[in-house]
Amino acid sequence: MKTRLVIVAAPSGAGKSSFVEKICREDSRLVDTVTYTTRFPRAGESEGHPYHFINREDFEKKIRDNFFVEWAQVHTNLYGTPLHQLEDTWKENKCIIMDVDVQGFRTFKNKYPDTKGIFILPPSIDELRRRIIKRDGKTPADIEIRMVNAEREILQSKDFDVQIVNDNFEESFQMFKKVLDEWLGSG
Repeated sequence: MKTRLVIVAAPSGAGKSSFVEKICREDSRLVDTVTYTTRFPRAGESEGHPYHFINREDFEKKIRDNFFVEWAQVHTNLYGTPLHQLEDTWKENKCIIMDVDVQGFRTFKNKYPDTKGIFILPPSIDELRRRIIKRDGKTPADIEIRMVNAEREILQSKDFDVQIVNDNFEESFQMFKKVLDEWLGSG
């Protein structure tokens, strides 16, 4: 396995989770982690899909116990990646792929310098706002925080190995898949 860790980052609503979910269904060399979060599940989500949903007190205990390889506050919630999931996947000679924020990418890159990064860009900030409202079924209370964060994150996209604009999902996904095939090699 040429690459053992791929981080996919993007502003909230740009499509990073959709890219990761689809590629994991199509390529058995890739394994997504199930991260922990303090946010409430959205419609269609459940425990373990796509997160372990826990309260802030339990999350903070896991921080103290060094359970996470990295954790961060994103918007108003905490997110963390359990170390054991990475180690277990690498024992199987598979590559971890996960969507995290830009600060998480930097943490992983510092701990694992061979980490590769893909940044998914929205076609525009206005389109990103429209997608978030459509996904959530209403305008979220923290929409302005998300938009400010999105603009800040987009400025950091140059720190990633590859940037892909998600203007047409299928076309953008094919570019994403091609990059991963190059990074993974023949195994």
